[in-house]
Amino acid sequence: MKYTNKVSAKAAGIKRRALLRGGALAAVASPALVGKALAAGEVTWRVQAHWPKASASFTDSLETMSAALAERTDGAFKLELLGEGEFAKGPDIFNLVSKGVVPMGTLAASYFEDQATVANFVYGMPGTFREAWEFSHALKNLGLEALLNEELAPKGVMLKPEKVLPVEMTASKKIESAADFQGLKIRSAGAMMDFLTAAGAAPQYIAGAELYQALSSGVVDGAHWGAAVGAKSMSLWEVCKYHYKPVLAQTTDSYLFNLKALEELSDDLRSALMDTIETRFFLRTAEYQHEEALAIADGVANQNLEVLTLPDEVLEMLAQASGEILESEGQRSEMAGKAADIYRNLMADLGYI
Repeated sequence: MKYTNKVSAKAAGIKRRALLRGGALAAVASPALVGKALAAGEVTWRVQAHWPKASASFTDSLETMSAALAERTDGAFKLELLGEGEFAKGPDIFNLVSKGVVPMGTLAASYFEDQATVANFVYGMPGTFREAWEFSHALKNLGLEALLNEELAPKGVMLKPEKVLPVEMTASKKIESAADFQGLKIRSAGAMMDFLTAAGAAPQYIAGAELYQALSSGVVDGAHWGAAVGAKSMSLWEVCKYHYKPVLAQTTDSYLFNLKALEELSDDLRSALMDTIETRFFLRTAEYQHEEALAIADGVANQNLEVLTLPDEVLEMLAQASGEILESEGQRSEMAGKAADIYRNLMADLGYI
């Protein structure tokens, strides 16, 4: 009896660790689901990521999700994962998926802001939400995700947020005044570029695979690639020793699906895919906040990183820019106006405005 209890306790500990690392999805898969998936035949999808394979999100987000899906379906649904540039780079992934060249991709919603007026609201509006749960609530419970997918359906695609993550800036120069911020060349994307421009910086888009070289050669002075986890995984702190707080935004990475490819899946495989991604969204968002703290601590202890706060005068300019961007983005369409109201109403409830 004592031996049995010890084995049970050990098994319980292994299961708890598996749940924390994404094994929850395999644990809840029913024999009936696995059997039906196998009966429907094996499926392999190519997935074009906007993350380079060096990025933490390629491994901890995409590879973990892929492994969970394969385990949930007993190997019947497999994903062939392509790093950024193997088929296409970030801004081209929307067209690649919408045309059905690949059935699935990862991207930031800001990459297709010209295709959908709600895209930047789902990517994350700068200077608004301060905590990950606030944005998760707006996406999943208050309707931002549903609004965007209503707009995307005629284009033959559907988006599912992969996680919520903070955006913070890393730079090779100290920013001690508004003058230091003026003209600062920062790698950026989407509405964040307007945000930084309004505060006097000079943002520009650079593909992830080219970012380290751009920073090390002085093409840009700083970047946001997520926050601490992204900067560490992309080795940005090797050339940028200043990491700035507070968060510029809460933002998302996302999966994009070709609707026809989804419809061609068996009901069981489609449900397995959607359930896996939905569960991973909440697990990965929480896990990412923990990883942010660990990354910052490691940067300070081992890479001579300095964690600094942006000057008040810069923060004031950013706050003013945020309100202006929210207003202008909300005027793009009726749907965008609804998205802007979701932001304003929640921010008012939280006492931010």
